[in-house]
Amino acid sequence: MRKQRIVYMKRPPFLGKNVIAMNLFGMILARKGRTLSPTTVFHERIHTAQMREMLYIFFYIWYVIEWLVRILRHLSAWKAYSRISFEREAYENENNPGYLIQRKHYRWTRYL
Repeated sequence: MRKQRIVYMKRPPFLGKNVIAMNLFGMILARKGRTLSPTTVFHERIHTAQMREMLYIFFYIWYVIEWLVRILRHLSAWKAYSRISFEREAYENENNPGYLIQRKHYRWTRYL
């Protein structure tokens, strides 16, 4: 498995105050001065696997559309985020170090 590249920035784009890190095209952007836990890094590695199988751009298109639909349904940005299928797969499996080895393609569709 490839090592995940982590870039620490003083003011990462798109990161709100409570966001620790985000994955941008397979690269983790994190706040300078923050240490990422192995769980957070693995969570982002799951997102990288999702991105690869969707050729990156389709991942972002699906992510945004699903988030917007869920905002309309739940009327809460946080609830919408926590119910995105990509996030559900990543959170459910972030503590399973062997997950990426056994993961089947498009596993996130289980959470739609």
